[in-house]
Amino acid sequence: MSNQTEPPASATSGHDEPQLIRGVGLWGATTLNMIDMIGVGPFITIPLIIAAMGGPQAMLGWILGAVLVTCDGLVWAELGAALPGSGGSYRYLSEIYGPLKLGRMMSFLFIWQLTFSAPLSIASGSIGLAQYATYIFPGMGHETKVALPILGNVEINAFPVILVAIGAVSVAVFLLYRRITLIERLGKFLWIGVMLTILWIIFAGVTHFDPKLAFDFPPDAFTLRPEFFTGLGAALLVAVYDYWGYYNVCFFGGEVKDPGRTIPRALLLSILFVAIIYIVMNISILGVIPWREFAGTANTPAQRYVISSFMERLYGTKAGVVVTALIMWTAFASVFSLLLGYSRVPFAAARDGNYFRVFEKVHPRHRFPYVSLLVMGGIAAVFCFFRLADVIAALVVIRILVQFLAQIVGVIVLRVRRPDLPRPFRMWLYPLPALAALAGFIYVLVSRRNFLKEVRYAAVLVIVGLTIYFVRARMRGEWPFEKAATAT
Repeated sequence: MSNQTEPPASATSGHDEPQLIRGVGLWGATTLNMIDMIGVGPFITIPLIIAAMGGPQAMLGWILGAVLVTCDGLVWAELGAALPGSGGSYRYLSEIYGPLKLGRMMSFLFIWQLTFSAPLSIASGSIGLAQYATYIFPGMGHETKVALPILGNVEINAFPVILVAIGAVSVAVFLLYRRITLIERLGKFLWIGVMLTILWIIFAGVTHFDPKLAFDFPPDAFTLRPEFFTGLGAALLVAVYDYWGYYNVCFFGGEVKDPGRTIPRALLLSILFVAIIYIVMNISILGVIPWREFAGTANTPAQRYVISSFMERLYGTKAGVVVTALIMWTAFASVFSLLLGYSRVPFAAARDGNYFRVFEKVHPRHRFPYVSLLVMGGIAAVFCFFRLADVIAALVVIRILVQFLAQIVGVIVLRVRRPDLPRPFRMWLYPLPALAALAGFIYVLVSRRNFLKEVRYAAVLVIVGLTIYFVRARMRGEWPFEKAATAT
């Protein structure tokens, strides 16, 4: 490995991956992104954002969150168009920092954190689905505390909730166990259900809208005090989680038609559409239910199915049950899309020789990375035991620290290192969006109460990952030990 003189095939920018089928067009990529983004998050986190900001000014969280992810989306769009293969950030970090040097370590760290963050993301959708089911079946139980090695006393979901969440992951794995052209059609079918759910909620809010409720700002709503900025930081963390998924197309870029045009368009269109949906939906809901009532449900069992209660108030119990079923559909669609995207990343790393070779296996008939799919689904099932709030906080902090910051800086580094690299799409107003995304994510990390808790977890994850990488690199004679290996 240490004597390679050419970058691995998966690190190059212009080659197709012959084992995979480029079968996803712009419409399919955009819908897969959108069903990834619109999971169960916005239906559960509305009370959290309102409680964090203390009033309807919580809309700032959604609006500024949309600006932040648009800036970061331009980073993904440039990289995805220039390096259009499967693997997403794994491919980008390797190419940016050198596939045989620092980039090898950076891409390994990305895969290492993805082992935790991707299943956390998938599990969050499954847990949300199961929690909404408690509206229909209230006897499913509540969280319980258990003692776990290293972690100590932690809260876990009730066992019926765990079983439903694991069941959702299992069904998604089953549906994804087939060829990509069929998956695109499934994605469009799921997207229709997602849009019907959103449009019904928006219609209900608009037709019962009371502007006095929607814009009932408290007297100090926009006073720039320390509490305002810490509240905004907490709201942005939740908003970022709800918007995440706009980059999903980059992870299966090796299966996208005309990726230089399709990937940037799918990214930006999905952000635009979802931002409009979120902002309109939340304003319309606040025009029906007083924000103080919403804030009171934060961190209570009622938070699990707040939209179901909203529809029940307007149309009765049957409507609450129907919208619950639709939201569960929406959550499942997100799990489906997340599993599709993330299962392609270990595959790309294994092809590159920077991960376990078993992940390189492709189904002999349907041509998809089935080992990677099964492993990601299995780990996600384990995380279904943990509380949704803990899963979201851990996911966002780990992902920002280990992946997003390195990638945002990396798009600038790649411009300097590889000015000749073909770039079908170039970031608008370069480098301002990258710098704005960098500042925004750092603000999300440090502007919350008790932010050091998750940062410590992420730091431990990085340290363990670095230790594993250096031990492995020493044994294999890879960077930074390749000179010593050659000399011997």
